[in-house]
Amino acid sequence: MLEAAIVGIGTWGQNLVRSAAGSERIRFVAGATGTPAKAHEFCRQNGIALSPSYESLLQTDVQAVVLATPHSRHCAQIVAAAQAGKHVFVEKPLGVDRNESTRAVEACQRAGVTLAVGYNWRFQPALQEVKRMLGDGRLGKLLHMEGNFCGPSAYRFSRGHWRHDAGREAPAGGMTGRGVHVVDAMLYLAGHIDAVSAQSLRLAQDFGMDDTTSMLFRFRGGASGYLGTVVATAETWRLQVFGSKGWVQLGDVEHLAKWDMQVCLLNEKLEKLRPRIVDFPEVRTERAELEHFAEAALARRPIAVPGGDEVHNVAVLEAIVASSKNQTWEKVR
Repeated sequence: MLEAAIVGIGTWGQNLVRSAAGSERIRFVAGATGTPAKAHEFCRQNGIALSPSYESLLQTDVQAVVLATPHSRHCAQIVAAAQAGKHVFVEKPLGVDRNESTRAVEACQRAGVTLAVGYNWRFQPALQEVKRMLGDGRLGKLLHMEGNFCGPSAYRFSRGHWRHDAGREAPAGGMTGRGVHVVDAMLYLAGHIDAVSAQSLRLAQDFGMDDTTSMLFRFRGGASGYLGTVVATAETWRLQVFGSKGWVQLGDVEHLAKWDMQVCLLNEKLEKLRPRIVDFPEVRTERAELEHFAEAALARRPIAVPGGDEVHNVAVLEAIVASSKNQTWEKVR
């Protein structure tokens, strides 16, 4: 059992605590937050001892910290936790600066602690099956991927909320809150991205984050991709993967529980077969990712490593921001 502290006890931090309730691998016993009065009753009900600050929390005997804090704070908090000998699970994205993100990963490597980033889509059986279909040749050669992840995020937060800080916390609009999930799924299936072309606009409101962002990708393995994230519309998400032998599509409104997959393949005569739906069991991905982190931490096994997908995702985000500003294709460093 890994004894962990939750840092940032807002809506999502509370959701992470609830998702781990009853787990035999991870238990939340402590916490810290910038708004302790709002979190007091929740912590009392869940047996969480509140520390007055993050710094004081790191002096306790908890084995790990789970960070559900603003994006720009992640890297410094990770480094501090590593120096205190704590394992770290951080909500996505790892950071908003590639160099800072690299330093955070390297700090955990030096300290011998496990670092994981909250990309919970990888725990969906449907996405895992798409990866197997690419690996065993059922989809043929990977040609192209396209996805979107949309919803009313821009409307959920009032003027002045940190999530509307377009400069530090929400560069390229919905990318930090939503789009990075789709990028991570694409990295899982296709490997790293070589270059991006992007545009990012604020159309629905007169303040805050951009709400309409779209990108083109060139993958190092040769495939192409498209991603759109609109955060001033109704909920929807989709990921469609095209191979030389057919395509698969994932997507619906809900994205945290049950995924199905639509499959359409060519037969030996290159004739289209009828699309079919493949059903998969429901998985609570937040619990799955936390338990995966706990198992790795207890074994002192690394998850996020230098040069890995977690840092590359931040580099992709940086390139998207630069491309939308400069109106050029940008190499991903």
